[in-house]
Amino acid sequence: MSSLSRCNNINDIRKLAKRRLPRAMFHYIDGGADDEVTLRRNTSAYEDYDLQPSFLNPVDKIDTRINLFGKNLDIPFFIAPTGMSRLFHHTKENAVARAADKYGTAYTLSTLGTASLEEIANETDGPKMFQIYILKNRELTKEFVSRCKDANYDALCLTVDTPMAGNRERDKITGMTMPPRFTFKSLLSFALHPSWSFNLLLHPDFRLANVAHRVDALANSTMSLIEYVNSQFDRTVSWDDVAWLIQEWNGPFIIKGLLTADDAKRAKDVGASGVMISNHGGRQLDGTPAPIDCIASMREAVGNDLELIVDGGIRRGTHILKALALGADAVSIGKAYLYGLGAGGQKGVELVLGMLRNELERGMALLGVSSISKLSNKYIQRRL
Repeated sequence: MSSLSRCNNINDIRKLAKRRLPRAMFHYIDGGADDEVTLRRNTSAYEDYDLQPSFLNPVDKIDTRINLFGKNLDIPFFIAPTGMSRLFHHTKENAVARAADKYGTAYTLSTLGTASLEEIANETDGPKMFQIYILKNRELTKEFVSRCKDANYDALCLTVDTPMAGNRERDKITGMTMPPRFTFKSLLSFALHPSWSFNLLLHPDFRLANVAHRVDALANSTMSLIEYVNSQFDRTVSWDDVAWLIQEWNGPFIIKGLLTADDAKRAKDVGASGVMISNHGGRQLDGTPAPIDCIASMREAVGNDLELIVDGGIRRGTHILKALALGADAVSIGKAYLYGLGAGGQKGVELVLGMLRNELERGMALLGVSSISKLSNKYIQRRL
């Protein structure tokens, strides 16, 4: 019996990933900024909401399908953009895209991915979104848009909460670099994880595949992730730049990293089709609210004219139910699927997606709701 088969929930998969990954790689997934208050709150905030079942409703057929950015998804959750999947498994972003396709949901590729956007487009015919930054080099940003059009991506996702990298102290402690570097500090951890280290020798390519041809930041030497992020991100980006990029793309456009009703209204006004309510997984500004606490006010501010996606803290199917009942159109998962990738590659990601789908279906039946379209705030209340 494999270790994956003994995992009953996301926390079990997290523990398995911790055993299988070198210390620096695991804590890069697992960590947050500063004191990690927001990191913890992202998940614990779901405990502040109670589901309110309605019984004696037929639930013999459960329908989890939704439509998001014009695409039909079999489940109301999808893969959030996360950078550098090669750190966690040698099958990198490709394995995650295949898993998402198998479960009929969308995959989002990060600008800082270790697979190119063209490579992922060839990997799956499923719904795809590309996560983009407005970089100092505007021509590179425009190039991304053109490449996404040529590769038939369905939507563009602009991350706006990273004018600079957050203070991720775990990475300082572990000496996290990209690509991984053998040092006296890290040597023991690599030695204790022979499977990962063996695949490092077989598959040593850690390029940031989407920018490697234009930005020679990592080709000849190692540097910290924080150094790279700070060297490329533009702190002068404004709403005018967002409006420019929306016009350049001229398709479904999601803004990731907003937490307030006012910003949601501005996103609507500049022409965005959706917002990912996100604090970057607690990895940027510590002390910000949990995404689930922002849904109601943002929905009230924009009505039904903007798709709202909750990003952060999802560990259970009931978390998905709560977010949707409060007014979200969908949720995205990041850390949870990365634990699966680190624990077992594509099979690990599939296990995460399957667990969440099964928990969601069970929760819907027990809540008395047969389809996602029937969820509303009458099924949830904030605990006093």
